[in-house]
Amino acid sequence: MERVRDVSELPKAHLHLHFTGSMRPSTVLELADKHGVRLPDALSDALISGEPPSLRATDERGWFRFQRLYDAARSCLREPEDIQRLVREAAEEDVRDGSGWLEIQVDPTSYAPRLGGLIPALEVILDAVETTSRETGLGMRVLVAANRMKHPLDARTLARLAVRYADRGVVGFGLSNDERRGMARDFDRAFGIAREAGLLSAPHGGELAGPSSVRDCLDDLGANRVGHGVRAAEDPRLMKRLADRQVTCEVCPASNVALGVYEKPEDVPLRTLFEAGVPLALGADDPLLFGSRLAAQYEIARRHHGFTDAELAEVARQSIRGSAAPEDVKAKLLAGVDDWLMS
Repeated sequence: MERVRDVSELPKAHLHLHFTGSMRPSTVLELADKHGVRLPDALSDALISGEPPSLRATDERGWFRFQRLYDAARSCLREPEDIQRLVREAAEEDVRDGSGWLEIQVDPTSYAPRLGGLIPALEVILDAVETTSRETGLGMRVLVAANRMKHPLDARTLARLAVRYADRGVVGFGLSNDERRGMARDFDRAFGIAREAGLLSAPHGGELAGPSSVRDCLDDLGANRVGHGVRAAEDPRLMKRLADRQVTCEVCPASNVALGVYEKPEDVPLRTLFEAGVPLALGADDPLLFGSRLAAQYEIARRHHGFTDAELAEVARQSIRGSAAPEDVKAKLLAGVDDWLMS
């Protein structure tokens, strides 16, 4: 019988991790106490018990509840020291899970009011990422994400800000929040600004909304990667398009189930996408609320979808190739994947 290798030792890139959602539960509780923040009972009970809160975002009420808990956790981040702690701990968790490259996603407008404005907020984040990357050895960069619930002009402001800091660690531009709201094409000018400066285009699509959401990301926003993209599995022609263009889908199995997109882990169409040749990068999304981090997503692929170690290694390679890591970093990580398979 083939030996089962430890997925936490498999070198990989983590391309779908949200800033606030990366926090450890204990950190949220400590920061809430530090700043006198009253957390919703549903959140504090979940953080204390270690059991993720009950979530289901397939209707607007469910999404509002998810967003309320997320916003409550974010309100605990009030000082540069809090940001530095979050980044350090996110990196430590990723290193533990075998990540050699992390692109953490953040909307700096969410932190600007408490950190002195939009530019100071992003600079605090980038400084923390630079210091943490140097001290932990984990390659880390930032993907600036606009909020789909806000005006497209706000997205253009963020795109210009992302471009301004492209030489300080910003590698991509995204679009997050409820993809059922608004039209992707409303944000095309913001993504045009980012793409013209060489930043990766990585909008969310194809999770809460169907295959058309993924097509909109490709057609209107020039997506190099799609955040989630899992619903593309419902359209064979779309999967072929993603495979032909080698557009990476940042699939987050645990969050797909937690939010009610699929009932059970085995319902997430990982194998359908993989066998269609769609490049995959497994991601933890918001481990604070969904209860599992990066290596656990690989365990889902193994346990619920029958991925062999060779197939898991190929998924890890796809995550590395889909990243914005420098070529020498990619080469080192890819060699590490080969070593893991040979061990």
